Amino acid sequence: MDKKNVLAVQVFRWSDGSYLEDQDHWWLSGIHRDVLLLSKPQVFIADYFFKSTLAEDFSFADIQVEVKIDNSRDTSKDSVLANYVIEAALFDTARWYSSDRCADLQLSKMDSIKLNLSSSTSQGFHGYLLVGRLDMPWLWSAEKPYLYTLAVTLKDASGNLLDCESCLVGIRQVSKAPKQLLVNGHPIIIRGVNRHEHHPRLGKTNIESCMVKDLVLMKQYNINAVRNSHYPQHPRWYELCDLFGMYMIDEANIETHGFDLSGHVKHPTLEPSWATAMMDRVIGMVERDKNHACIISWSLGNEAGYGPNHSALAGWVRGKDPSRLVHYEGGGSRTSSTDIVCPMYMRVPDMSRISRDSNETRPLILCEYSHAMGNSNGNLHEYWEIIDSTFGLQGGFIWEWVDQALLKDNADGSKHWAYGGDFGDVPNDLNFCLNGLIWPDRTPHPALHEVKYVYQPIKVSFSKETLRITNTHFFKATQGLEFSWDAHGDGCKLGSGILSLPFIGPQKSYDIDWQSAPWYPLWTSSSAEEYFLTITAKLLHSTRWVEAGHVISSTQVQLPSKREIVPHVIQTKDATFVSETLGDKIRVSRHSFWEIILSVQTGTVESWKVEGVPLMTKGIFPCFWRAPTDNDKGGGASSYFSLWKRARIDNLHYITKSCSIQNKTDHFVKIAVAFLGVPKNEEVSLPRWKKTKIEVDVIYTIYGSGDIVVECNVRPSSNLPSLPRVGVEFHLDKSMDQIKWYGRGPFECYPDRKAAAHVAVYEQKVDDMHVPYIVPGECSGRADVRWVTFQNKDGFGIYASVYGSSTPMQINASYYTTAELDRATHNEDLIKGDDIEVHLDHKHMGLGGDDSWSPCVHHEYLVHAYPYSFSIRLCPITPATSGEVMYKTQLQN
Repeated sequence: MDKKNVLAVQVFRWSDGSYLEDQDHWWLSGIHRDVLLLSKPQVFIADYFFKSTLAEDFSFADIQVEVKIDNSRDTSKDSVLANYVIEAALFDTARWYSSDRCADLQLSKMDSIKLNLSSSTSQGFHGYLLVGRLDMPWLWSAEKPYLYTLAVTLKDASGNLLDCESCLVGIRQVSKAPKQLLVNGHPIIIRGVNRHEHHPRLGKTNIESCMVKDLVLMKQYNINAVRNSHYPQHPRWYELCDLFGMYMIDEANIETHGFDLSGHVKHPTLEPSWATAMMDRVIGMVERDKNHACIISWSLGNEAGYGPNHSALAGWVRGKDPSRLVHYEGGGSRTSSTDIVCPMYMRVPDMSRISRDSNETRPLILCEYSHAMGNSNGNLHEYWEIIDSTFGLQGGFIWEWVDQALLKDNADGSKHWAYGGDFGDVPNDLNFCLNGLIWPDRTPHPALHEVKYVYQPIKVSFSKETLRITNTHFFKATQGLEFSWDAHGDGCKLGSGILSLPFIGPQKSYDIDWQSAPWYPLWTSSSAEEYFLTITAKLLHSTRWVEAGHVISSTQVQLPSKREIVPHVIQTKDATFVSETLGDKIRVSRHSFWEIILSVQTGTVESWKVEGVPLMTKGIFPCFWRAPTDNDKGGGASSYFSLWKRARIDNLHYITKSCSIQNKTDHFVKIAVAFLGVPKNEEVSLPRWKKTKIEVDVIYTIYGSGDIVVECNVRPSSNLPSLPRVGVEFHLDKSMDQIKWYGRGPFECYPDRKAAAHVAVYEQKVDDMHVPYIVPGECSGRADVRWVTFQNKDGFGIYASVYGSSTPMQINASYYTTAELDRATHNEDLIKGDDIEVHLDHKHMGLGGDDSWSPCVHHEYLVHAYPYSFSIRLCPITPATSGEVMYKTQLQN
């Protein structure tokens, strides 16, 4: 053969098809997928479609395999049947190996699937139909992704094999019931994410190791569903989702979002001239992916308006594949072209309203919700409280899985995460593609812990002296799990053990009586103020995606207090000390143990030393500002950030109205400070009362023991918007880098994103507290903190706690100042300060996350401009003491 073939490829960066591809992602040119050149015989298997129909009681499955033969010789259909043999067989992959681990295909072969000539032209199909029946089939689901191997063969009349095609197939049923999507007869819950194809180095080109990493993480964090946003993805992705067990919405490569801004031009869906192009994309998706069990619904695209062309697309899909549902959000998510009410970013009250609408018979599944842009995903638990308790609500898909940043090399050889505009690309969307639950290198964001928690399949609740453990799986009992318990009182461990439970069936619960529980005697004998019980479920056996011992569910419940909670007080010793006024300084000290110097002019601490070790370098200031997050900035002129800027909250300077010693005894001294929060550079000519935004009265009570009780009374101006925070700020020597706290953790958490963060005692370094969001902003907070210590490597430092009747604090500590977090546009741009900035907040605004383009922090997580009063205890800590011991001294037994 001396003839040669020439394979020529042209890549068009733009075409008329570009108008249908306006997705929010990197618009990268080139060939992103594998190119495969196949050589086939003249008569070969061109296509096949595996179908299964389950009996009503699931006792058997009728199998159909539609086969298309490509015959380049133009032989008639009867001639093909006379000269060729078309066969199919189904193999049980779990039985491939005999007891001695030797491969035995015959052992795994189920009943053969035979050609049925009488049905070969049914329902408009003009190929060849093979039929069979499988008794007692194993069913595929995301919980139990059982797969068979289908082999379709073409032989000549002598029995010689000419062609063979094979794939893994699952037997399962997708159906509808009033307000329900059913898989194998059960109303599954979609605990999903949206996934763009993105690799930090290769862009839109996927590699298998990255796909596997995604699925391993998704399964480990209790994600059971993925929406392919917003185009069909790499063929291997579907095979892996079949194998790992992941429900999927497969989506056509159609998005015409930009036409929303072109009022004089109709959306393509309204134009007959675009119908063929749109139909071609939907047909290509369905025909390519139709044999994958993971796909439970076909999507007609994303944000492409709504019109007659969508009706045509839905009609073709329903005719081609009635075994799956049709999904499309455009046109209000409730058109006749969708079998699912599938809104994006719908608020919780609206979800409740639709669930109660008796005229709406379709289930509601959010195609996008909880926009994960930067430090986000607040309110997630509120969505799942209503989903878990409301008929007709079946979950949703978080936007989105991965931050779409690209790794860019700097001139000095270092690297950083680059986003829109960093390559000189114009136009760009800046950081609006950084909406992931994980960084581009697949490191989880802190919010992924919250996702794992609300998605966990084992639920635990405590009510009326009964602990209830519920298995929300639909197809698995709990025999593969080990349950354990752990009880704490005031942060100290009381006991732990294995919890012996009977197997809990799917959708069943088991109740444990409070007084018969193994932790009850520990509770009765303890004198702690508050108690927490944690119930954990771990896998007993390794799986494809994790080793044995992996925690799939962990819930902490607060147990009843045995006594009335009373305000905290210090049990002070009658230690003598010296207090003196030296010019504009107030010096309070006790021998060589500790020394505090306050400035009368500023009303703040200039120096605090313990045994000569410098602790606090400056403070204590009122603080109401935070470095804005992406969600804070969303909403243009109505955003929280814009409101704060207009109110000058970002630019407050604290004028000391007065600072004086109010009371002095041999054992304590009281110093009163009045602060006026005034915007910097405000007109000097304005009266002070007119320019004051916030008034703060602070009383320092300094005891001979070294304790300082800081009482704060905050009076914001009535015309201020909601505040970012209400608290105090101080700066510690940079050596105080070891943090220990009793509160929620160990990961970053905030008032509206803390359900997954258990209350316990944790330790970290200041550097490790920082969360390196690609675009910096408020980060590293810990919620509901009772006490915290900051110590150097030798054990010297400061203890801080709530005091009196004050509620637990929101804290953070960082080498990066608030101003620096606000200034930098990339994490790599951040410059560390010379000390540690600490915030102890009485109130801190939630993160929000219902979306990132409107101010949507829920009402209960806003910090309204009301008067607030709170108290904090500060005291020196040495190697001989601990936070646990210090905290106990202020509890009234």
